[in-house]
Order: sequence, then structure tokens, then C-alpha cells
Amino acid sequence: MKVSVDVSSSRRKSRRAHFTASGGERHRLMSSTLNKDLREKLGVRALPIRKGDEVIVQRGQFKGREGEVEAVYRKKWVIHIKGLAREKVNGSSVPVGVHPSNVAITKVYENEDRKKIISRKAEGRKDSIARRQAASA
Repeated sequence: MKVSVDVSSSRRKSRRAHFTASGGERHRLMSSTLNKDLREKLGVRALPIRKGDEVIVQRGQFKGREGEVEAVYRKKWVIHIKGLAREKVNGSSVPVGVHPSNVAITKVYENEDRKKIISRKAEGRKDSIARRQAASA
């Protein structure tokens, strides 16, 4: 069921928006959930993935593998994780791309900007939870 009149529910328009998204939009779309401990500690459910974050793969062939994000490849919608590589026929190794939705962040790379983002998201989450409780009461 369509909720907002301002957003199209057309499959064609959704796909076009996804595949023609700019780098800044892809940054937001390439988000990963935090693991349960971090989620409780920071009060945030998900964050855009960033180089330097430590992640664990939750889906696919490399399920259970952990490592640090060494590259966020926005053009291909994948991240490269340190230690996740496939060997080619000629013997050289190439990094394997993993979609950010298939990993969970276990350790957040923090700098001043990231701390501001986390605190802003946590405040918004608290407000929405409070509003939801007030509406149901």
C-alpha cells in the first residue's frame, strides 16, 4: 500500500533513482547495521559504511569472516574487506566485493564528524520513540 503521495511506487522510477544516484546519495544508501552491543551502546541502528570500520560478514559465501573495511566502492555498490580476496587463475589475488547490507559493523571508526552524526541520529531516535509512546498512550 502506498503511504506517501510524494514518493512514486513505480518499479521503473525506483530502479532509475537507484542506479543514477550521485556519490552522496550512494553514501547514504550504502549503510550497514550495527551489531547488538554497539546498537545498545550508541543508540543507533545503522550507519553509512566507512573505510576503517570493522565488520563481520553475515550473509553469503564469506559468512562469519571479520575484517576492516579497506575500500568503499560506491560505483559498484560494494565494500572491500581486508583479508577477503579471491585468487585468480594467474596466481594474483583480487579483493572480493561485499554489499554493505550483508555485513554488520562491529567497531566504528570514530572522528569528530562521525561522532556528530551518531549523536544526531541517537537524538532523533529517542525523539521518535518518545512520540510513538505518547501516541499509543
